[in-house]
Amino acid sequence: LKSGKTLEADVIVTATGLNLEVFNGMAISVDGQRIEAGKTFAYKGMMYSGVPNLASSFGYTNASWTLKCDLTCEYVSRVLNHMTRTGMRQATPRLDDPDMAPAPYLDFSSGYVTRAMDKFPKQGTKAPWRLDQNYAVDLMNLRYSRIDDGVLEFSNPAKMKAAA
Repeated sequence: LKSGKTLEADVIVTATGLNLEVFNGMAISVDGQRIEAGKTFAYKGMMYSGVPNLASSFGYTNASWTLKCDLTCEYVSRVLNHMTRTGMRQATPRLDDPDMAPAPYLDFSSGYVTRAMDKFPKQGTKAPWRLDQNYAVDLMNLRYSRIDDGVLEFSNPAKMKAAA
C-alpha cells in the first residue's frame, strides 16, 4: 500500500485482458474450403457473406444486448419459414457489390475488442451489410423487411415427396 503496509490476500486475480474468439473457435468450411470470418462481411449483423445456413446472435454494445438478439432470432425464424414455404434448403448472403468498402464490425474502443477486430467479419458502408447499433433501424430492417431481398440467395430445393 502507499503507506508501506502489506495487505494479505486470500486470492489474487490477474487481469491481462479478455480475448474474443469468433464462432467460439469453431472451424467452419463451405465445400471443403475453410471460412475465415475476418474475410467475410456481416449480413444484417447475423449471417456471413458466402456462408449458407449460418446465423449468430450478437447484441448491442450501446443498449440492452437482448434487444438485438431477439430481433435476430425473429429474422432467422422468418428466413426458415420462407425456406419451408418455397422448398429451399439453403440461404446464403451474397455480396455482389465490388465497391463495398469494409469497415470494422464494431466501433468500440475497448482493448479486448480492438485486438480482435481483424478476426471478426467486416461490416459494409450500406445496408444490409452495415451494422447500425440502433434498435429502431434494426426493428424496421429485421422485423418488417422483405426476406427475399436480392442479397439473401435461396437455393438447393428440397425434393418433392410423391403424393400418397
